[in-house]
Amino acid sequence: MNPLLSRLKPYPFERLRQLCADVTPSPAHRAISLGIGEPKHPTPDFIKQAMAGALQGLAAYPATAGEPRLREACAGWLQRRYGLSVDPVTQVLPVNGSREALFALAQTVIDPTRDAVVVCPNPFYQVYEGAAILSGAQPHYVATDPARNFAVDWDSVPADVWARAQLLYVCSPGNPTGAVMPLDEWRKLFELSDRHGFVIASDECYSEIYFRDEPPLGGLEAAARLGRSDFRNLVSFTSLSKRSNVPGMRSGFVAGDAAVLRKFLLYRTYHGSAMSPVVQQASIAAWGDEQHVIGNRALYRAKFAQVMPMLSPVLDVRLPDAGFYLWAGVGGSDTDFARDLLAQYNVTVLPGSFIGRDSGGSNPGAGRIRMALVAQTAECVEAAQRIVQFVQSRSK
Repeated sequence: MNPLLSRLKPYPFERLRQLCADVTPSPAHRAISLGIGEPKHPTPDFIKQAMAGALQGLAAYPATAGEPRLREACAGWLQRRYGLSVDPVTQVLPVNGSREALFALAQTVIDPTRDAVVVCPNPFYQVYEGAAILSGAQPHYVATDPARNFAVDWDSVPADVWARAQLLYVCSPGNPTGAVMPLDEWRKLFELSDRHGFVIASDECYSEIYFRDEPPLGGLEAAARLGRSDFRNLVSFTSLSKRSNVPGMRSGFVAGDAAVLRKFLLYRTYHGSAMSPVVQQASIAAWGDEQHVIGNRALYRAKFAQVMPMLSPVLDVRLPDAGFYLWAGVGGSDTDFARDLLAQYNVTVLPGSFIGRDSGGSNPGAGRIRMALVAQTAECVEAAQRIVQFVQSRSK
């Protein structure tokens, strides 16, 4: 067996299951889960119809590079969303959701013979860590700073770590914090990438759920503003799962440096990760429509507008820049909070320490919980009401 598998840690949801294995949820309350970031808003009918109308595609093997019409649809969306001009042939590649692509990119770019390091934020999406370990690299965790709206403290990374870095994962808007990286932060990372040669993987799957008038800055957009029109050593990851409420489709795309994507395509050709023609046709329809995205964003804005005034007086929480998570301080043990909340009010939340790692003597997720406001508004409001009652009862 691959010895690197022994270095993988249990996934956060498995840890949550183990944590609560001996907990009997309150029978007086129906179960409400805020634990998993799985979109629950309805899938638009036109996407379903596009998929149903493409079933003849099941009779053919798909090309790993995807159909030209899909790559053109992705490039068209980048132009409309960010004002970017990209080559759909060389700078865009469809992927089966951002998760598998984030993992596969590490296997493409890492040279494990060179004492490789993969830098990632902390707390983080656990795929970054697993991808680093199974590529033969060592993860280096960089804590977020609550005093700076949970910006990642890139200045804390030692020079020798940057010198060994081959890949940097960034997540903007962030999971779990919802923080969006500003242009100056991108400038800093691009300068470091130029100096040390590492690839930047920009995870942007939450980019279309935001609460302010100005949409979040994307990595490719930042590069273009800074005169880096070739997107050198930069790959962005975009997904339909959150934008269009189709997590089961497993559809997204990567875009950026043509030289990196050429190698990525070679890896994926052997990896066997071509997108189904049926999913491709539904994806073309989804990327071509923006009205359903506007409606989806309005649902999240209305939901957060109701929940935030309820939770902010009892928890250390504020409206994120973007995304559908609340990252809340609980003033004590995050694991005890999660267990007791489930037992007393049958609401599931994810302990923050499960998506962070001990680094520099502390876990930046400790004492916090992640709440995914993905269900319908009424259910999220009911969950918030129970959490308020729970916190008030604890304080007494």
